[in-house]
Amino acid sequence: MAEITAQLVKQLRERTGAGMMECKSALQEANGDLAEAEVVLRKRGIASAAKKATRATRQGLVSSYIHPGSQLGVLVEVNCESDFVARTEEFQQLVHDVAMQIAAADPQFIRREDVTQAVLDQEREIQRARALAEGKPEKIADKIVEGRMSKFYEEICLLDQPFIKENTLTVGQLIATKIAKTGENITVARFSRFKLGERDQAGE
Repeated sequence: MAEITAQLVKQLRERTGAGMMECKSALQEANGDLAEAEVVLRKRGIASAAKKATRATRQGLVSSYIHPGSQLGVLVEVNCESDFVARTEEFQQLVHDVAMQIAAADPQFIRREDVTQAVLDQEREIQRARALAEGKPEKIADKIVEGRMSKFYEEICLLDQPFIKENTLTVGQLIATKIAKTGENITVARFSRFKLGERDQAGE
């Protein structure tokens, strides 16, 4: 077992914002490996966030992001539980990051549950035809389709997309780490993405 020094705990706290005892426990589990301890804390944060998911979010911020050149812009509403958290620098940074994500990755929906049946049916039909055209047996085509649907969700659902600043995290996991850190539920309520010459796309 590696020695867990105060300096190591301090480093992990600075990187994650987690409490001292949480950092020490994560470092012990990761045998002193700082990067692995950060992963341990993320996993714990995601589990903790799931418990808060039903709590009402009536505060938050509406924020905008205009891409350099002023031909692409985003409006997004992100909610939390208290005005206190909404005014923190960390929450404001999260909202800004979510707006940048929408500008860069062009999601069509916020979460999987929001994807319409018509869109799902069309994509499944496309992927099934593709699998059959590749010579896959019909009996396993449906399994292949479901596997490819995960990739489809990553492309069109904001919370499933890899975070543009750190692609080892999805946007949903990023938000979960912030929920764990603030102790409040955080949700993306809606967004609109505007590109010059195109109709706007809104996430409801």
